[in-house]
Amino acid sequence: MAFVQTIPVEQASADVRAMYERAQATLGYVPNYAKLFSHRPHVMAAWSALLGAIRANLEPRRYELITLAAARALRSSYCMLAHGAVLRRQFYSAEQLTAIAEDPAATDLAPSDAAMMAFAEKLARDASAITRADVQSLRDHGFADAEIFDIAATAAARCFFSKLLDALGAEADAAYELLEDDLKRQLTPGRPISRQAVERVPGAEVRETPRPS
Repeated sequence: MAFVQTIPVEQASADVRAMYERAQATLGYVPNYAKLFSHRPHVMAAWSALLGAIRANLEPRRYELITLAAARALRSSYCMLAHGAVLRRQFYSAEQLTAIAEDPAATDLAPSDAAMMAFAEKLARDASAITRADVQSLRDHGFADAEIFDIAATAAARCFFSKLLDALGAEADAAYELLEDDLKRQLTPGRPISRQAVERVPGAEVRETPRPS
């Protein structure tokens, strides 16, 4: 349960209900992070627009890896679990992803992917520590300057979202208990997974909760 009061799913109306329904149409339930925005749904709309603009420039697997790396540096269980679940479902086995989440540099990731993740982690920990040499290293791995911007924008955006969720006490949704045990432990460095059952908007579209493949 969050540290702030939120509008209950069954009481949501107007813009809040619409926000809950959009999230439910994607995930199959109303995620805890959406509830945090229940008093400011226009902020969620603005965040979604920003994220969409950033994501549009990146190949999906790389977007998820950058996000995972930034969330790892921030010790954000929620964001590591959410984006780890996407990587697990679409791109990697449980064993591969557990290794990536533990230490990307020690895996068989392409050197460019490992460099990209290292840059994202360093940015999330202390952006003022980024040097020209760090940027040049990305160039040396084949990234154009526009792509370096995309990497930095993705990692910086994650700092906003992860820190907001942790600051207000949001716990990752109980649905992430479906992940394999070793992977789940690696993706949960901060707050624990919620023990509360997921909720759904009464009468709204429901799809099956995504499961690892």
